[in-house]
Amino acid sequence: MVKKAPRRTAERILEVTLELFNRFGEPNVSTTLISAELNISPGNLYYHYPAKETLINCLFDRYEQALNELLNASDGVRDVEDAWFFMHTLFELIWQHRFLYRDLNDLLSKNRRLETHFQTILQHKTRAVRTMLDSMSRAGSLSIDSREAEATATSMVVLLTYWLSFEYVRNPRRALEPESAQAALLRGAHHVLNVLVPYLEPDQRTHLLALVSAYSLSEG
Repeated sequence: MVKKAPRRTAERILEVTLELFNRFGEPNVSTTLISAELNISPGNLYYHYPAKETLINCLFDRYEQALNELLNASDGVRDVEDAWFFMHTLFELIWQHRFLYRDLNDLLSKNRRLETHFQTILQHKTRAVRTMLDSMSRAGSLSIDSREAEATATSMVVLLTYWLSFEYVRNPRRALEPESAQAALLRGAHHVLNVLVPYLEPDQRTHLLALVSAYSLSEG
């Protein structure tokens, strides 16, 4: 049997850092804790990542790349089924990098690069949701006045961006734990798409309700 090559130290550092940031929150994780968790010396950590901000930026770059690729697929959303999958996939990606959203205001206040890039992300999210609405409209799944589309897209992006914060306030002890993830993400997808209910065609509205019922979404 051919042995797998050991993962590069730099990659392992990013994986463990992401896990710790997600679990405890970025402000509560020091480079000393990261090196101890990896059982490496602080000098080894600094060799690969000279500062904690470097780790944050590297993790953010990965998130931003994956997010942009996903948002670029918004023109393929034709109906509620597609929209449900699209939104749930977005929430899964956000969950995988939830430390960014858990500590968003704190991170932006300390990191100018993240501050400017998150503004771009918000713009891209809004454009993607607008594209999704246009695509669903062309497919006959919804009917929305162009004068309402921008505000509707913005409302959906606000929910998408701050849903995990809402979940955390509702249940600080459990909301961001892995066992709570699936229910929280499904609830998020439901509430974002619920904004579209007044504009959905009757069959699409019925289908959305059926999806919500099938996944037995609980607010508890």
